[in-house]
Amino acid sequence: MRKRATDSIPALRRIFFVVPYPLGVAPSQRFRFEQYFKYLKSRDIRYEVASFWSERAWETLYRNGYFLVKFKGFFAGFLRRIILLLRIRKYDIIFLHRECMPAGPPIFEYVIAKLLRRKIIYDFDDAIWLPNTSKQNNFASRFKFHQKVGSICKWSWKISSGNDFLAEFAKKYNNNTTIIPTTIDASYHKSERKERKDEPVVIGWTGTHSTLRYLDPIIPLLKELKDSYPVDILIISNQKPNWMFKDYEFLQWDKQEEIRQLDRIDIGIMPLSDSIWEKGKCGFKALQYMSLGKPAVVSDVGINHQIIDHGMDGFLCKSNDDFKKYLTLLVEDKRTYNAISANSRKKVLENYSVGSNSDLFLSLFL
Repeated sequence: MRKRATDSIPALRRIFFVVPYPLGVAPSQRFRFEQYFKYLKSRDIRYEVASFWSERAWETLYRNGYFLVKFKGFFAGFLRRIILLLRIRKYDIIFLHRECMPAGPPIFEYVIAKLLRRKIIYDFDDAIWLPNTSKQNNFASRFKFHQKVGSICKWSWKISSGNDFLAEFAKKYNNNTTIIPTTIDASYHKSERKERKDEPVVIGWTGTHSTLRYLDPIIPLLKELKDSYPVDILIISNQKPNWMFKDYEFLQWDKQEEIRQLDRIDIGIMPLSDSIWEKGKCGFKALQYMSLGKPAVVSDVGINHQIIDHGMDGFLCKSNDDFKKYLTLLVEDKRTYNAISANSRKKVLENYSVGSNSDLFLSLFL
């Protein structure tokens, strides 16, 4: 049974959220903890947020070029971390998301935990102890210090991990580990549509440029469905795919329009590779689709198997043939579509919403 957070959290407890990115821009922050700030405020718990990257640096971080802007952004972030050490004694708890610095050994974490003796709650939602190099981060990855994750786990007071696989790693160093799923604010993620339109059926995918590669193996299948049925393909991302296949619609992700963009999807897809890195993923794409009542057809990898009850609130796929089978079923059979749609939102409300996990999150600070 989950612990319940009560009003026993000291009202004067002060929390410092030490995070990589500016507020409101990065999914890992928005859906791991930013959504819970209102619960801290309702209990008069004081908190402050210190990001490493400025908004200007964040805007260019994953673009080609802009080397000088990125260098200045890194140097400014380093200076902000120095200043942070001078202020940190004012706070009772340091909530650390991923790392203090995007490169180098865990010097700041050591100073905070061992020299300044602050309690660290360490939060992560990816297998960040593993190298994960892409075209966009190839140069920066040379300066990563992946082995620091184990040390930070060992020095932390508590650990908040996004799934069982991440928790198993953390518990090698620290038994005080809690699994807190990445969650959805169901009052925000809700569809304005009453039911699926008859045609065309929109098969959609959303994600960042770094995960577009997972779509590559199923492009022939998407083309086949497009040729066989009144189906449209919608891609929502921060970068347009560079594919030979051009028969799709691309939407530039826009935070102000993200729900309206997602609501255009009828069936959401989430293909993944089956490797150790993907076991650390927290199934957020599937949860986004499901929260809006969109049936999710996903790879049977990692936490997806826990999120989805196959055939009840979504479909799990072990192969491209499975993707073809279940996408075809949902396109052809509207009764099945409607049943999966209703069950998928119910699953999110009961298990993966901010409301259903607020007590668990707040229990971290007890």
